[in-house]
Amino acid sequence: MRLPRPRSLAGQLFAMQVVLVAAVVAGCALFTYLNDREQAEASARKQVTAVARTVADSPSVREAIASPDPSARLQPYAEQVRRGTRVTFVTIMDPDGIRWTHPEPDRIGRPFLGHIGPALRGETFHETYTGTLGPSVRVVAPIRDDGRIVGLVSAGIAVERISAEVRKQVVVLLSVAGGALALGGLGTYVVNARLRRHTHGMNAAELSRMHDYHQAVLHAVREGLVMLDGQRRIALINDGARELLGLTGPDVVGRNVAELGLPAPLTGVLLASEPRVDEVHLTGDRVVVVNTSPVSGGERRGTVVTLRDHTELQALTGELDSVRGFAEALRSQAHEAANRLHTVVSLIELGREREAVEFATAELELAQALTDQVVAAVAEPVLSALLLGKAAQASERGVELVLTGDSSVDDGVLPSDLPARDLVTVLGNLIDNALDAAGDGAPTEDGRSPRVTVTVRAGRHELLLRVADSGPGILPGTAGEVFRRGWSTKSAGPAGRGLGLALVRQTVRRHGGTVELGRAADGGAEFTVRLPLNTAEVTV
Repeated sequence: MRLPRPRSLAGQLFAMQVVLVAAVVAGCALFTYLNDREQAEASARKQVTAVARTVADSPSVREAIASPDPSARLQPYAEQVRRGTRVTFVTIMDPDGIRWTHPEPDRIGRPFLGHIGPALRGETFHETYTGTLGPSVRVVAPIRDDGRIVGLVSAGIAVERISAEVRKQVVVLLSVAGGALALGGLGTYVVNARLRRHTHGMNAAELSRMHDYHQAVLHAVREGLVMLDGQRRIALINDGARELLGLTGPDVVGRNVAELGLPAPLTGVLLASEPRVDEVHLTGDRVVVVNTSPVSGGERRGTVVTLRDHTELQALTGELDSVRGFAEALRSQAHEAANRLHTVVSLIELGREREAVEFATAELELAQALTDQVVAAVAEPVLSALLLGKAAQASERGVELVLTGDSSVDDGVLPSDLPARDLVTVLGNLIDNALDAAGDGAPTEDGRSPRVTVTVRAGRHELLLRVADSGPGILPGTAGEVFRRGWSTKSAGPAGRGLGLALVRQTVRRHGGTVELGRAADGGAEFTVRLPLNTAEVTV
């Protein structure tokens, strides 16, 4: 048996509000009914009191009491007053309570039904009493003549008549209450219909569970998620986005994007009104892929921003480029080796064995000299392999790669917090840019072939990487822009061009180092990187 689904939150609120409105209206109606009844009784008491005092103070009443037959004169007068004031009865009696007047003449001469003691003491008092005409609100007042109480007068209004007046008011009250209840119910329905649309018909348990899932997902995913409102203020940000953007403060939510101190290109993307797809941007120490999607519903409500960490992928891409370079170098070397081998074989076939030996030995000595120089100076295997691969690439492009004589990096001198991958990123990008600058094949001013000079030296407290080229150099006006993402000396090229130097600066900053741009001795650009070394981890 399938259990019924709990009522939606909007439905529960609607039921609660209807009950509340009904209770309020019923309470107000009951209070108004009781108040109207009390006011009706008070009004009746005031009316009969005024009638009784007026009759008691009338000189004609005192004259009639002094006559031989008071009833003959007082009965017409009392009936006239009763009809004129619309009270139920006006009864005039002697001090002993014997009636002189009554609306029903056959009851004249009989004792008055009610209390007269306070009136005999000179007081005017009121009470609710059941007499010959039924329950009534009545007032009894003394009639005085020269200070003596010569009679009593009682005026009253039947309770049934008061109730009839109250019932008329209750009908009006119920009509107003019904209208208020209908209006309140209609307003409640409209409000809850809107609430039902916003909550998608879910009940309180489902909303609570969705909130829990929402919070769990936000904190669990590694990708960054940022939600901006219509004024470009951060409405929501998860842990991944805080880490990727370097936002650690507790007061990030509610701040405008322009106030976060992010790089200008990234800030521009977040402030843009159009969607962006898979754009690569740099933060202080990361490469992030940014996607933005505006949230609109008739008017702009905000933007959803997703961030993916591209740092490791970019580093792997750099390593892949290095490996691809190595493969190209090996292919080129294999091609050159085949040509040299064919030359040696041809010399031998021509009977010129001595020339063949000299040709082969010269080529081997040249290649071995470069290998021995790199291996002897740079014992760190990753840097050594990188330099050998770049030397092969340089040779293929007609550029001479020179390792300076003061280069020296012992194996094991680099600490664990300076991974080889970052060194490949820094040194590989610098050499690639230098090869691009010097690779046009134009000789230097002194007539030498294009050249890239590399210095790799590990001191006691820092690692120095210096790369200089014999190219045209950096124009003075663009020296401050070389590390900006997208900058390139090439007018056209692949979409990823202009990222290398930006990655170099980012990686150097992440390790607390510096990178400087200067003019090389050969006239080209010279980049100098200094990375601090943690000497406590150095292996001697």
